[in-house]
Amino acid sequence: MVMVSVDDHVVEPPNLFDGRLPAKYVDLAPKFITNEDGTNAWLYEGQILPNVALNAVAGRPREEYGLEPTSFDQLRPGCYDINERVKDMDANGLLGSLCFPSFPQFCGQLFARTEDKDVALAMVRAYNDWHIDEWCGTHKGRFIPCPLPAIWDPEVLAAEVRRTAAKGAHAVTFSENPSKLGWPSIHSDYWDPFWKACSDEAVVVCMHIGSSSDVVITSPDAPIDCLITLTPMNIVQAAADLVWSPVLRKFPDLKVALSEGGIGWIPYFLERVDYNYDRHHLWTGQDFGDQLPSQVFNQHVLTCFIDDRFGIASREFLDMDNVMWECDYPHSDSTWPTAPETLSKSLDGVSDYDIDRISHLNAMRHFHYDPFTELGGKQNCTVGALRQRAVGRDVAIKSQNMDSISKRGTRSVDLLDIAKR
Repeated sequence: MVMVSVDDHVVEPPNLFDGRLPAKYVDLAPKFITNEDGTNAWLYEGQILPNVALNAVAGRPREEYGLEPTSFDQLRPGCYDINERVKDMDANGLLGSLCFPSFPQFCGQLFARTEDKDVALAMVRAYNDWHIDEWCGTHKGRFIPCPLPAIWDPEVLAAEVRRTAAKGAHAVTFSENPSKLGWPSIHSDYWDPFWKACSDEAVVVCMHIGSSSDVVITSPDAPIDCLITLTPMNIVQAAADLVWSPVLRKFPDLKVALSEGGIGWIPYFLERVDYNYDRHHLWTGQDFGDQLPSQVFNQHVLTCFIDDRFGIASREFLDMDNVMWECDYPHSDSTWPTAPETLSKSLDGVSDYDIDRISHLNAMRHFHYDPFTELGGKQNCTVGALRQRAVGRDVAIKSQNMDSISKRGTRSVDLLDIAKR
């Protein structure tokens, strides 16, 4: 098996901005700090941005998962160190990885809130240069670049998409619902310069769950289990927005990935949108010409899952050219370091062709990613070959013995506050 993950995450290292900003902006860059309690955070324009434990629990026992701020010495080095990350990938048999950001938030909301947009753009460009050149560029063939968007202005955003595409990036992270962030929705033509740039440059728009800073919750005092259960449900709303907006019909070459949204819901969703179109389009004004909404969805929307046995079992109702797998390292849903074994449990009866499409071929095609050439052939890219490189790598689950995690079960959690993080 060859495995490429289209959804992992990076905990940004302290030296991210070093040497990447014009002199006049150096003192304005985010600062990596250590708080009085020993936890680490980023400080930007007076705002302290901690890394909560759930963002980086690879190698930790499940009883130590939580929302408390952490320090780097409590993290597995693969969370933030690119050389250690690749070693962890090898131990997992993972060939390639697309990594989403952490402290700037999924679509750069942190920098978008900067009042001086020249400063904001400098920060986004510096981040993207680090992400492409260092994080993705240090180990050729191992990463799929996915830059931040300059989301506050569609023309500036389009220009940054074109700039990073010229550096080899065929993905960009974007909000699943920009209207929740205070910008026009995708039902307007406001974002057309962005969609066109992505279409022209063959850049996949990655809409990660939670990228609208708004999640499905039942009530603010519900147990956190409700939030975790409903989190993937967010993406169904994004799917509906995409299908009924003019975007996919207006930009026929555009591809959108619904990151970490799972695939088990898709068959019913496609049945529902076609049923709705048949019953209601004459009065709602929707016009798909000689196509059905489900066909437009399948032409444009890439779907992604971590562990979704029901979705795989429903594959006859999916476009298998668009289904891709995710590892989610180092988040709490990650299947590291046993991703091949975990995925294999869902693959009984699946053809080798479909397994290859799910595990790596679709990702390679959609993201213009060619690791085989970089690494000297497919034989060097398999789970077995990579794990052979990692013989002796310590992947044991280890407790951090954090005082801050004691008595967690008695703590109340504000789900609305979590959503904003």
